[in-house]
Amino acid sequence: MKTVKITVTLKQGVLDPQGKAVQESLNKLGFPKVQGARVGKYMELQLDEHTDVDRQIEEMCARLLANPVIEDYQYTIEEGAVQ
Repeated sequence: MKTVKITVTLKQGVLDPQGKAVQESLNKLGFPKVQGARVGKYMELQLDEHTDVDRQIEEMCARLLANPVIEDYQYTIEEGAVQ
């Protein structure tokens, strides 16, 4: 089994209203040094050992997991990791 950890974030320059809300809330809670926040998505997938993981993850991200127009993604692959 391979575990793939995927992080999807908004591209730089794309407005992030969730991030802005987090930053403002943290400021109000007494954390004035927080000058910005970005919110994204994190996913873990388990794939069969014999799968062409890189090709499949690229296709999954392009077709479903990320919106390539406004989002970037990155991933890591862990061999033999099952949780």
